[in-house]
Amino acid sequence: MSQNRQAYKDRKSAEHDYEVNLKAELEIMTLHDKIDELRDKKWSELISIQQEQLALLSQLIKDPKNTK
Repeated sequence: MSQNRQAYKDRKSAEHDYEVNLKAELEIMTLHDKIDELRDKKWSELISIQQEQLALLSQLIKDPKNTK
């Protein structure tokens, strides 16, 4: 009888551990997705800034006296 109660407690504990681990894994996946979104957004911003810099440099090369 005591062994059955202990087995039941162990099984419930294992189920709880599994649920906690699953929830943590899902939260980590969500955080990874958010970080990926931020990284992609920052890369887009950096590329845009770099294109603007290249355009300004091209202007300077074409007409160095006509600076704004």
